Amino acid sequence: MPVKIPNNLPAANILSAENIFVMTEERAAHQDIRPLKIAILNLMPNKIVTETQILRLLGNSPLQIEMVFLHTSSYESRNVASEHLANFYTTFAAVKEQQFDGLIITGAPVEQLEFSAVEYWSELCEIMEWSKHNVFSTLHICWGAQAGMFYHFGIEKYELTEKMFGIFPHRVVQQATKLLRGFDDLFWVPHSRHTATAREEIAKHSELNILAESDESGVYLVATPDYRQVFVSGHSEYDTLSLQDEYLRDLNKGLDIALPKHYYPNDDVTQEPLAIWRSHANLLFANWLNYCVYQETPFSLNEIENGLTWHI
Repeated sequence: MPVKIPNNLPAANILSAENIFVMTEERAAHQDIRPLKIAILNLMPNKIVTETQILRLLGNSPLQIEMVFLHTSSYESRNVASEHLANFYTTFAAVKEQQFDGLIITGAPVEQLEFSAVEYWSELCEIMEWSKHNVFSTLHICWGAQAGMFYHFGIEKYELTEKMFGIFPHRVVQQATKLLRGFDDLFWVPHSRHTATAREEIAKHSELNILAESDESGVYLVATPDYRQVFVSGHSEYDTLSLQDEYLRDLNKGLDIALPKHYYPNDDVTQEPLAIWRSHANLLFANWLNYCVYQETPFSLNEIENGLTWHI
């Protein structure tokens, strides 16, 4: 897919080496079409890794996308060079007068804090409120999904007795949903979190549809009927070794961390884990881009605030 990104973004070389189609700014300028304008609010500590993971999935579509990376101004990340943020990121304040076809809000390692205790919570609330009138569809990931359901619908998260850690089988709950077109009846998703959102609390809200879930890891995919708000509890974007990296990191810190479930063949850490969720992840992001954004967003982004749709 022609993901339009800066020529010197670190992800560009990685994705090109993986045979993912990325488009330089020069080449994009010669195409006479309006690209989808997608903002990514990257709340993860290792921003370069998350950029690459998400761009890899957005690359599985024929649509041209213009990316805008956002970081919070109320919290300074300690895990990324300031030069990287200065070169490739901007703040919400710089784009708040603009409209976007889509917004992705990533997860963040703050789930065990109360929402109000998160340093950038007020800024995130401002962004989520802004998104209701300036973004056509917002995709919330993991903690971002918990934060979104709390802000928009008042649904609290709760602490798990043990970390939900591994890859888990999921089933489609609503067959006739465009977000899950082409999905198998059973599909796998990585999870890595200490908190969850209760199914019964989500089900109390008629404006929310539970689309997919797991007997082991709970509700996975939730959306409003118009798909303007989409909530994903897992980490579909994870690389093959993401869970291993987290597992070894916590072991090295001396933390009490269990082996990620259903991850290593025969639960043998000497064996290479297999990415059995990659097809589902690509399909999820492609469906969101196509059916929830491209097929519905107004031709003129100025019309988003009025809730108008443009059917292709």
